[in-house]
Amino acid sequence: MPVNSGPATTWIVAGAPGAGKTTVARVLAGLLDPVPAVLDKDTLFGGLVREVLAVNGRQDSEREGPWYDRHVKVHEYGAMTAAAREIRAPGCPVMLVAPFTGQIRDLRGWSAWVADLGGEPVRLVWVRSDAETLRGRLVSRGRSLDGGKLDDFDAFVARMRPDTPPPVPHLEIDNRFGAPPLRDQLEAATLR
Repeated sequence: MPVNSGPATTWIVAGAPGAGKTTVARVLAGLLDPVPAVLDKDTLFGGLVREVLAVNGRQDSEREGPWYDRHVKVHEYGAMTAAAREIRAPGCPVMLVAPFTGQIRDLRGWSAWVADLGGEPVRLVWVRSDAETLRGRLVSRGRSLDGGKLDDFDAFVARMRPDTPPPVPHLEIDNRFGAPPLRDQLEAATLR
């Protein structure tokens, strides 16, 4: 039986809502060996968040902003972080899929989060997008939870900065309209 030499890799797939994180994560997971456990924020918490918002008299589309950040997002991200730390401790790689805007845009915050995840190795895959692509994807997926983003789209784009790379070490995957195929980009990037 092999001896565990420390925590397995944590893969973070981050970017703006509508950038294509879930698609990138699916392709990346298929390229990795061993395949990581994939924890997607929307899959894990979508129904729970809908109920929390309803019980508090909030609209289902309120998935952004100060109230959401204080009462919901902090718990979503805290649970994902704790689960990742637990999953990877015995040697199972894990992949977290969520915007993680605050964590990836602040060097000190990133370092603290890496420690909370159980330390290195942590690999950030940042999904680049732009305003045109985000609007197109948000409109085409037709989900009520995107209503708040579309209602004040300029402010949403200003907060998300979908085409400004984060200052922390990352692998950039371009998912704008017209970009090279994701699989080609991911294969090239992960084989380096």
